[in-house]
Amino acid sequence: MTAAGEAISYEAARDELLDVVRQLEAGGLPLETSLTLWERGEQLAAQCQSWLDGAKQRLAAKRPGAVTDDDEEDEVE
Repeated sequence: MTAAGEAISYEAARDELLDVVRQLEAGGLPLETSLTLWERGEQLAAQCQSWLDGAKQRLAAKRPGAVTDDDEEDEVE
C-alpha cells in the first residue's frame, strides 16, 4: 500500500482496488481490518475516478466542438 496522498498510477490504483475488493468479498476478516480495507478502497476509487476525469478532459480538449461534462452542467442550469 502507498501512503495517503502519494502519487500512484491509474493502473496501480486499479489493481490495488481490485485486490481490496477481493479481500472484502472473501470475508472472514476482523471488523477493523475490513473497515481499513473499505477506507483504502474508497481512496483508490477516488484516485481512479480522478485519473479518468482528467483523461476525459484531455481528450475533450483535443477535439474541437466536443461537449464536456462542464458544458452539460451549464445547459441544465
